[in-house]
Amino acid sequence: MHYLFEFFFKFQVPATREEWKRIQETFKAKWNFPNCCGAIEGRHCQIKRPDNSCSEFYNYKGTCSIIQFALVDADCWFVFIDVGSNGRVNDSAMFRNSTLNSAMESNLLNWPDNSVITGDDAFPLRNALLKPYCKVNLTLKQKKIY
Repeated sequence: MHYLFEFFFKFQVPATREEWKRIQETFKAKWNFPNCCGAIEGRHCQIKRPDNSCSEFYNYKGTCSIIQFALVDADCWFVFIDVGSNGRVNDSAMFRNSTLNSAMESNLLNWPDNSVITGDDAFPLRNALLKPYCKVNLTLKQKKIY
């Protein structure tokens, strides 16, 4: 059983531009999304409230949780994972406090030029972090895909 755990969960953040380029090639081939190095998301994992924690782990869903925050490649394999922040924290704060964000801001990931990751509307818009335009009312002409 221990071997299976290592097989499914042992990973390493890509360290070279060539490794990131392979991820980008897969995003382009599978999803028609060039220059993408991954997609991020946070998920609540429900837990029993720890003793003496008050509302620290209480989330907006009305339960207690810890957060699993991950960056995945085009095949939905983990590239980066951070588990354990209390459920009170939102996705934006989770990302802001993550080592992934620190590495992005310090340019430590060895990303190819013009690389991006994607996230939902909860994440901050940045040069290397794209999110949907869900709060914009586009005209039919603007929505047309070229």
